[in-house]
Amino acid sequence: MVTRPPAGTIPDAPGSYQFRDPEGRVLYVGKAKSLRQRLGSYFGNRDRMVPRTAQMLDEATDVEWIQVSNELEALMLEFNLIREHKPRFNVDMKDDKSYPFLAITVEEEWPRPMVTRARRKKGVRYFGPFGQAGAIRDTLELLLKTFPLRTCPDTKFKTHERAGRPCLLFHIQKCSGPCVGEIDKETYQQIVAELIKFLDGDSDGVVARLQNEMEASAKALDFETAARQRDRLASVKRVLERQEMVGPSDEEMDVFGIAGDDLEAAVQVFYVRHGRVVGRKGFVMERVEDLQRAELVDEVLSAHYRSDPPRGVPRRVLVPDAPAEAELLSEWLTAERGTRVEIRVPRRGGKRRLMETVTRNADEEFLRHRLKRATDHNTRARALNELQVGLDLPESPLRIECYDMSHLQGTDYVGSMVVFEDGIAKKSDYRRFRIRHVDGNDDYAAMEEVLTRRLSAYLSERRLPVADRPGRFAYPPNLLLVDGGAGQLAVAERVVAELGLGDEIPVAALAKRFEQVYRPGRGEPVDLARGSEALYLLQRLRDESHRFAVAYHRQLRSKRMTGSVLDGITGLGPNRKKRLTSAFGGVKAVQRASLEDLMDQPWLPDAVAEAIFERTHGQA
Repeated sequence: MVTRPPAGTIPDAPGSYQFRDPEGRVLYVGKAKSLRQRLGSYFGNRDRMVPRTAQMLDEATDVEWIQVSNELEALMLEFNLIREHKPRFNVDMKDDKSYPFLAITVEEEWPRPMVTRARRKKGVRYFGPFGQAGAIRDTLELLLKTFPLRTCPDTKFKTHERAGRPCLLFHIQKCSGPCVGEIDKETYQQIVAELIKFLDGDSDGVVARLQNEMEASAKALDFETAARQRDRLASVKRVLERQEMVGPSDEEMDVFGIAGDDLEAAVQVFYVRHGRVVGRKGFVMERVEDLQRAELVDEVLSAHYRSDPPRGVPRRVLVPDAPAEAELLSEWLTAERGTRVEIRVPRRGGKRRLMETVTRNADEEFLRHRLKRATDHNTRARALNELQVGLDLPESPLRIECYDMSHLQGTDYVGSMVVFEDGIAKKSDYRRFRIRHVDGNDDYAAMEEVLTRRLSAYLSERRLPVADRPGRFAYPPNLLLVDGGAGQLAVAERVVAELGLGDEIPVAALAKRFEQVYRPGRGEPVDLARGSEALYLLQRLRDESHRFAVAYHRQLRSKRMTGSVLDGITGLGPNRKKRLTSAFGGVKAVQRASLEDLMDQPWLPDAVAEAIFERTHGQA
């Protein structure tokens, strides 16, 4: 474990620091306004540290630092060291898919556009990335009618050059025929330049040129040429229709959306150039530190722009929350771009709506990422094995039940029970409980009531013959998980002990803070590795039980708040109630109705009409 450097040796100045392991490998790189204060925080109370930071300090044997003159230099130094060493305890941005780009080989003798997922090469201009390869291929097909550049590989180009015969694309006017000398290099380069300008989002000049050429051909009575230019103009306009206009034609910005949980975050970036969305990119990052929302935005921007952003640095960056070091990041991006870069949080209008769209994309990406992990059999098996070992369980927890409470200032108190079998949610076994015997806000008493009712039902069912068991609570869990810390664990432990199930049902509690797991008989919580499949499974259980409890609580609260004087009248079911309010024009009209008016309804029995009259006039 790394030891604290001697007092007074750490300078009170900006700089970057690196923790190293016994082999000298860099484990973590950070920056600080004051190296003395920042490094001092690592050698304080270990109980308050997030598990990942404590793990890093346990593995490190040495800490070094480099002093610089200001914060911006410290930021730049941190970026360079992270890029060089790729420390495993720094924020890790994982992109599990390769995005398609539209690339133009600008340094070739006869440049060609192509759709590619390959790594970036020198001498190639890239546009994108785009969400789907099929969409960009369709777009390229349309653009070739206006910008007839060659798309064939070099081998095919040379074959036709030697033969002196062009390919089919030349005959259908999707290639200008450079292989057979049908176009000179200067004109060809002008077409390449126009296509690059168009893909950069500056489409007004291309549209104006095609419009003027078409009108000039028509005035010269060259209707065949005018028709070709009309078709090219239509192709360009169809491409422009596919690109949503989200701002003025001079707008240039990157829009970030972030979604996730305490372990991972999904990030989506939309690239807007000349007012149009010209590309997007998404990635999932592992949150190896306990970062606040503003600090997470810092890490996202830093990681994105230090890793060769595909569209460069724009004039404006829109983020969902203000970064913790907004001024410093803006200064760095300004130096990278050469002109002022503004970092903003949109509050209203079109930019706010665009931010919401990008965030929805991040939400969907995070959901897909979680589902991908959850549906993989090997991943689930690894999670269950990790849980058995990490929590010291007698057997693999094939059936896990998780419990949570929900209420609003003690009203509409409910509890939820969700079940995962073999790492997959078994919704047919979900149960919800309405708390009956707890007054006010007491989560411990509510948890005790729910667990007692559930386990007592299990004991009652198992006494019956197998054929006579209802099956609602027939199976005990291999792990009983409660949402909370040591207090909730004590309640669960007491309930299973009082019912004589202490040796049969293992219990645990998952605390929201630091994602620590509490087990009976252990003085310290269990720190499952952040990013591990075991902790990910417990997190999903906790989140699902919370969702299920909140949904039931809202249902009861909504029902209570929307109840009417007509509820609970014998003989007045939902259909008759709906017909009655429709006939009279609402509940208040029913309250004002006389007994004769009610009894005049031929479909309403007299006894029910009298009951309604007594209820409504009594309530009035």
